Amino acid sequence: MAEGGKLIPINIEDEMKSAYIDYSMSVIVSRALPDVRDGLKPVHRRVLFGMHELGVRANSAHKKSARIVGEVLGKYHPHGDTSVYDAMVRMAQEWSLRYMLVDGQGNFGSVDGDSPAAMRYTEARMRKISEDMLADIDKETVDHQLNFDDTLEEPTVLPTRVPGLLINGASGIAVGMATNMPPHNLTEVVNGTMAYIENKDIEIDELMQHITAPDFPTGGTIYGYDGVREAFHTGRGRVVVRAKANIEEVNGRECIIVTEIPYQVNKADMIKKTADLVNDKKMDGIASIRDESDRNGMRIVYILKRDAIPNIVLNKLYKYTALQSSFSVNNIALVAGRPQLLNLKELIHYFVEHRHDVVVRRTKYELRKAEERAHILEGLIIASDNIDEVIAIIRASKNADEARSNLIERFKLSEIQAKAIVEMRLRQLTGLEQDKLRTEYEELMKTIEDLKAILLSKERRMEIIKDELIVIRDKYGDERRSIIEYAGGDLSIEDMIPDEKVVITISHAGYIKRTSLSEYKTQHRGGVGQKASTTRNEDFLENLFVGTNHQYMLFFTQKGKCFWMRVYEIPEGSKTSKGRAIQNLINIEQDDKVMAFICTQDLKDEAYINSHYVIMATKKGQVKKTSLEQYSRPRANGINAITVKEDDVLLEAKLTTGESQVMLALKSGKAIRFEEAKTRPMGRGASGVRGITLQSETDEVIGMIAVDDMESNILVVSENGYGKRSSLDDYRITNRGGKGVKTISVTEKTGNLVAIKNVTDQDDLMIINKSGVAIRMAVKDLRVMGRATQGVRLINLKGKDAIAAVAKVLHEDEDDVIIDDDGNVIELAEETVDTTEVSEETNEDLTTDNE
Repeated sequence: MAEGGKLIPINIEDEMKSAYIDYSMSVIVSRALPDVRDGLKPVHRRVLFGMHELGVRANSAHKKSARIVGEVLGKYHPHGDTSVYDAMVRMAQEWSLRYMLVDGQGNFGSVDGDSPAAMRYTEARMRKISEDMLADIDKETVDHQLNFDDTLEEPTVLPTRVPGLLINGASGIAVGMATNMPPHNLTEVVNGTMAYIENKDIEIDELMQHITAPDFPTGGTIYGYDGVREAFHTGRGRVVVRAKANIEEVNGRECIIVTEIPYQVNKADMIKKTADLVNDKKMDGIASIRDESDRNGMRIVYILKRDAIPNIVLNKLYKYTALQSSFSVNNIALVAGRPQLLNLKELIHYFVEHRHDVVVRRTKYELRKAEERAHILEGLIIASDNIDEVIAIIRASKNADEARSNLIERFKLSEIQAKAIVEMRLRQLTGLEQDKLRTEYEELMKTIEDLKAILLSKERRMEIIKDELIVIRDKYGDERRSIIEYAGGDLSIEDMIPDEKVVITISHAGYIKRTSLSEYKTQHRGGVGQKASTTRNEDFLENLFVGTNHQYMLFFTQKGKCFWMRVYEIPEGSKTSKGRAIQNLINIEQDDKVMAFICTQDLKDEAYINSHYVIMATKKGQVKKTSLEQYSRPRANGINAITVKEDDVLLEAKLTTGESQVMLALKSGKAIRFEEAKTRPMGRGASGVRGITLQSETDEVIGMIAVDDMESNILVVSENGYGKRSSLDDYRITNRGGKGVKTISVTEKTGNLVAIKNVTDQDDLMIINKSGVAIRMAVKDLRVMGRATQGVRLINLKGKDAIAAVAKVLHEDEDDVIIDDDGNVIELAEETVDTTEVSEETNEDLTTDNE
């Protein structure tokens, strides 16, 4: 022990406790947790500030990474070089950060987990968004602290214009706590922040209308909304993320194509683990896996075995592999140096507070600089007004100090003004320069007034914050990458999805999509129509339905099974897109086919489901009535709706109130009308009773309607484009099971009957041909005629084309769309949006099946 030293006994437990607390606080505050204001940890902040000091801006040349790392290590960050380089690399990886802060040149690793090249090989510079995080840092906007050796100053936080924590998130493990914050879309975050500025009492649910969910750099699908909602409200939650997968046919084999994977999933590891599962026979249905990713994007191909059902294999991949993973949100950040769990509103609040502080400090700095300059200008103006005397005083003085003193004495100037006059150049004596002085002074006085006004008005400061946010949004805002599949959770999300009218189309090969009704327009009768859908070779559109996003859909298959879905779960597509295969949306058997669907309101409303019935008809003329209540508890694998006899298939299903009249029409042109009450309600397993007697072995039922409005007319359409509208009274009410009466005169010219609808003057018709051409016309253009006539030509068919589907749409008063001689639509200057009518009582817009 050194001379004069003294031993102080310390309890080891107390010493360990205090030392460990000091260590843990150091890790929490200056290493692992981000600051709520700029969203950065100290190492990231130091990297950006180091690049700023080096002058490595977005518009300058790239500099060696080792140079930047050396700058940061030597000046600000006394830790290992790998910690600095790894932090910088992550800021340059497009799969790690939603909005990259560093522009890297060279090998910065890959989504497969490959390491980046050593820092001596790579180069980097700031991105433009980073410059906006450092904007105004030289205007005393933030506090600075001494670096580790007290020789330099570094900022404690950046004066960022970008809400960094929300847009890029953060993850870090401290001592006794961790943080895991997801990234969000910048456009959404700015919109949410502006909504908060306009109304400080805004509810989190209202903010969620702007910031809908996290938005991951790797895209993917957020599956279910409960976790997102919980995370926004409490700061903790579990967000389930799925890969984006499509089922395609490649060289005659069904394949699952994955184009986006969940955030923070290592692609190579995921493929290897999936291959191991297949090899160990723990997962069947996959023949081989190929990684076809390249510079154009990600593409992982799972080639399926011939007997595999794609939908089932995909669900197994989601269940057993990282194609579905969860992101555990834990919003812990430093607020005034203390770790705090934050919800969405608090995150926005602290960012806005920081921006407000920066604007105040920047304004004060600019005001001080402006006043200093104005003070000098006042002196220069005095000098230029008395220039001869000033020159005489300076010439008569022995040195500069004496000249300054003499000028101060004579003109009552300050030291600073006198110094500026003594140092004034001769060219400032010209008349032009003197005018410039006065102009500059006047401009400065206006600026000073403006800056003072800003400091006096909080509303003005908030407007400045909003204006700067709009600039940021316009510069860096982009579309969402992660899509949200609300149906993954149990949450009712009607508020999130507009309840707009949509057209749902199903092709012969079973491809389904929904399209906004506003994409379709009205034409005059006899037009050729617009191209409505591009389908696969030899495929054609067979069914066209009209519904609204919020409705429930029941699918009925030809084998008599019923599946359940919400309309908004159907993938959206344009009028010309192909859509998605139904078997990928519902677990339908490979040899089964959807024949009918029903749009219903809330299936949890007991009064509603007990007062409604489903009426079904088969091709062989059987009908069956069952209470809607029997279909209100769906199962993923479907439920039996009707027992279909051999050689028969289910054709139609309608929703009724139990008091409708039922009409069945045959291909041969006959139709029957009977009271629904003649059919008693049966259980789901029953096969029904006879509805109509067929004319021959080859005859079959082509459609069924349930009539509620006794004023409506009956419209029939034949496959060669003929149709007519008859009064309902032309069809007498008979007992079910009869042969029916003639509804259209079937000839070689008209072709067989393909559709029967009940319509009024308020309806429009939408007709789609097998070739995919769609035409829309007003029912009021068709006159009412007798039921035994062959009708009028509704649509001009080319070659061997035939009508595939007919649906009715509510007509709105609007200008007719003008068509040219070929029947093509000439767009109107002002587009009008049509809306459809889907009756609660009867699902009258269901189309027929046409073989």
